[in-house]
Amino acid sequence: MKKQLKQFAWLAVIALAACSPQPKDNPAHGEITIASDESLQPLVESLRLAYEGINTDTKFNTLYRPEQEAINAFLQDSARLVFSTRQLTDKEKTILVQEKIKVRTQFIAIDGIALIVGKQNTDSLITTPELQDIFQGKITNWSQLKGGNQSSPIVLIFDNNNSSNLNYVLKKFDVKDISRLKIFTVKSNKEVIEYVRKNPAALGFIGVNWISDGDEPLTADLSRELRVLGISEKANPTKQEDYLQPFQKNLGLETYPLRRKIYIISREAHSGLGGGLMTYIARDVGGLLIEKSGLWPAIPYNREVYFQKD
Repeated sequence: MKKQLKQFAWLAVIALAACSPQPKDNPAHGEITIASDESLQPLVESLRLAYEGINTDTKFNTLYRPEQEAINAFLQDSARLVFSTRQLTDKEKTILVQEKIKVRTQFIAIDGIALIVGKQNTDSLITTPELQDIFQGKITNWSQLKGGNQSSPIVLIFDNNNSSNLNYVLKKFDVKDISRLKIFTVKSNKEVIEYVRKNPAALGFIGVNWISDGDEPLTADLSRELRVLGISEKANPTKQEDYLQPFQKNLGLETYPLRRKIYIISREAHSGLGGGLMTYIARDVGGLLIEKSGLWPAIPYNREVYFQKD
């Protein structure tokens, strides 16, 4: 009797397994939707295209949205992965725990927020205390900056009300009330660049990967007629070297003041295409692509150098 029951139980297990839906994708095959903070678009595009290039049976449908909207798409199961500049909040994690979703978070790179002005604006240096005063409403005119070369109101330009760039600086400078600030938002990082290029009084905030890949024609085009401000954390800098730009070295050494981490967050429940992309970024040439984009990879790509003695 016991033997018959065991056989019945095994048959039931096999029947249930046969009825369960099988994943339609694996690391080398399939199509999934992923989401990303729009400020990271050039980086994510290069990673996506490279992965699809070597895994020709794969396809990523990518949603580029302001960060909070990208995370919302992830929480609502409209995207399996999300590229973000922050980890999930406790409240967001609770939503997934209630659905019995296991979340995996992977730190992949250090990014920077670049401050840009048009070529007509000859001011190219600023300090973090001055930025603090700008976001506290104490400095409102370019002439109030040390070495300010123009007399016009400072207009702060961001890509979106829900953007990671805006949220980062509001948190960085502990801004509680923006009603007194001259802040304008457009629809994308690219539009921030275009606005700044045409308006000498504008101070734009963008993800540095939009202008840091020197090999990309789009980067070269977007960088035209722009200045990237050097930032000093010192209240009274005395030399040029006190000011830092969002170069790769300064991100890696964590000396550039406006830096942040980039994460991939996954809700994938099986070993699928999303996991394949995460592994590619962590273990394969993903680190090299991140370096090429001008950011600092969490896991640098190892180069083997051989010296030959003549």
